[in-house]
Amino acid sequence: MQLNLTGHHVEVTPSLRGYVTKKLGRIGRHFDRVIDVHCVLTVEKLRQKAEATLHVRGSAIHAHATEEDMYAAIDLLADKLDRSIKKHKEKRADHHAPKLRRTPRA
Repeated sequence: MQLNLTGHHVEVTPSLRGYVTKKLGRIGRHFDRVIDVHCVLTVEKLRQKAEATLHVRGSAIHAHATEEDMYAAIDLLADKLDRSIKKHKEKRADHHAPKLRRTPRA
């Protein structure tokens, strides 16, 4: 998974980059077919905003979170992306697969 992290009106420090990498790395445990992630961290007056777009085969998943603290916004963003990727994974699963049939014992 390739991570592209940019800051808008905020400097992306190594500690901030490490925190985002750690939090978004959790998504790779649930769904390993993520092509790349584009994450933008923004500061607007007193609001800290984190938004990300995950590119998976066939679609893109977008989420954003706004908090007073950047680290809290990243936490909330990671939770939203985690739920979205689990939902995407469920949609992709073939629920019409034939079930194994048990034969009665004689």
